[in-house]
Amino acid sequence: MSEIELAPGKRARQAYSFSDIAIVPSRRTRDPENVSTAWQIDAYKFDTPMMAAPMDSVVSPETAIEIGKLGGIGVLNLEGLWTRYENPRIPLGEIASVPDHQATRRMQELYQEPIKPELIKERIAQIREAGVTVAAALSPARTAALAKVVIDAGVDLFVIRGTTVSAEHVSTGDHALNLKKFIYELDVPVIVGGCATASGALHLMRAGAAGVLVGFGGGAAHTTRQVLGIAVPMATAVAEVASARREYLDESGGRYVHVIADGSVTRSGDIAKAIACGADAVMMGSPLAKAVEAPGKGWHWGSEASHNSLPRGERVHVGTVGTLAEIFNGPSHTADGSMNLVGSLRRAISTSGYSDVKEFQRVEVVIHRA
Repeated sequence: MSEIELAPGKRARQAYSFSDIAIVPSRRTRDPENVSTAWQIDAYKFDTPMMAAPMDSVVSPETAIEIGKLGGIGVLNLEGLWTRYENPRIPLGEIASVPDHQATRRMQELYQEPIKPELIKERIAQIREAGVTVAAALSPARTAALAKVVIDAGVDLFVIRGTTVSAEHVSTGDHALNLKKFIYELDVPVIVGGCATASGALHLMRAGAAGVLVGFGGGAAHTTRQVLGIAVPMATAVAEVASARREYLDESGGRYVHVIADGSVTRSGDIAKAIACGADAVMMGSPLAKAVEAPGKGWHWGSEASHNSLPRGERVHVGTVGTLAEIFNGPSHTADGSMNLVGSLRRAISTSGYSDVKEFQRVEVVIHRA
């Protein structure tokens, strides 16, 4: 990767976002009906490589069930309003209606309500009873304390998601999560992130992660870049982590770790570009927050927006474009890539001449800066 000298002794690598690249079709094309968008992680198979991010504005038990039936994965935030309130519709309605200048402070107050283990069990049971794959997320800080409750409740995919997650967290206390030991002792696949470099991803892969989330601070409701100065353009980040996967595949004797793009996936074209850069799947927030069924009622925010001392997100208005079924499978009523995400991906793969997601990772891309 080329470097630029900022000043003597300080160099910077050049990096690219999804908007900086474009997909180059090959010499053949296919009918979209002859393309598969299926993917599999561990023993779990899905019709589409799309995960709904663990955000209260996106995933409720009901939308997790609907997304599962549509072929995706809805990841429930186990530190959100669904596990703090018996009836989260009340605080959800308040967040959707509070004036902008009061939104952050009010969210901080609402998220001070303690997490209730019995509600974790209840929400997971509700999703499980619907017969879809159960995926739920905790932050690294709360994983050790709540993991047993989550596993006992019957989660299928355990997601550990933070702004950045490492396998070498340094702490002066004894409360730090030993990621390798934790994953080794679990009987369920663990998806961990975010990360954005080959070295960071390799550590997570060596710790036993079944999937690695790539990205931090790039979502529509995140302000991590402004608050912490941390961000890595996603095309470069995904491609670099995919290169780490190839290295780990050789190192481990064939163990394949899934790469999941988590950030800056706002339109259907971004899904195709993420896979073209090496991702196996994408995790989305704002595109699904626009669904009629979304609990945010046209508003969108992440867990970082309610941090009690250093919020790194904000409530943003995204509006609504259609039902979850229309956003996933159409028909689309817009020409901006916000609906029929699966159909768009299928057409991108077929137009480029490939037959499935795994093959499509080999498609040529070019730098296409405006």
